[in-house]
Amino acid sequence: MQFRTTVAIVSLAVSPTVLAEGFDNWEGEGELGVLVTSGNSEETDINSRLGLIHEVADWRNTGEFRSSFSESEDTTTTEKYKAELQTDYKFEGSQYVFLRGSYEDDRFSGYDFQSSLTAGYGNRLWQRGERSFLDLSAGGGYRFNKLEEPDNDGDRDEKEAIARLAGQFDYALSDSALFRQKLSTEVGLDENNTVTESETSLQATVVGNLSMKAAYRVQHVSDEPEGSEATDTQVSLSLLYGF
Repeated sequence: MQFRTTVAIVSLAVSPTVLAEGFDNWEGEGELGVLVTSGNSEETDINSRLGLIHEVADWRNTGEFRSSFSESEDTTTTEKYKAELQTDYKFEGSQYVFLRGSYEDDRFSGYDFQSSLTAGYGNRLWQRGERSFLDLSAGGGYRFNKLEEPDNDGDRDEKEAIARLAGQFDYALSDSALFRQKLSTEVGLDENNTVTESETSLQATVVGNLSMKAAYRVQHVSDEPEGSEATDTQVSLSLLYGF
């Protein structure tokens, strides 16, 4: 229910722009590769990702959908799904306000699911050409997670207001190579549970729209569920197709 609510709210914000512009100004990329994980799951998995962006003069809408899965001796050892949607309203050039929703279902994290809804202000502090830029944003919102097992108080729900800080740095090393660094942290204002995520990646064009991508992802939860690891890491090597 929480996921459907989050997606519905963000979709309502995105829909007017999409309907007005049709399917023009859309770009995307599909990714498929091998993922080596450590933390709550230590496996070599198959991972997939779909990224979409729709940008016009006043609006920028982005979506990202990830999954990873593996089996060993007919037993599932990794199963994770994540969706993120964000809409930005741009004003005065590089500034924007945003609405963002996220949902994560990681079977081996100790959570049934994790979700958040945030809004705030961002600024593209630097840009060179179309592929090199630095975005920083700050905002606040609400987090709703459901634990797989009740906590010491017998409660499975984690609900709290959060503050969110995020940044993305893209740098075109050449016409065919791109370095990208993403960093975000969501700080709980009630339970003081902080979730920090970092992704460092390098991609290079192989031929046409096909690229090779190497990435390193880290997620740290300051107050992890009992029996779970606080830090998960992922190293991936994948093929990426842009469209």
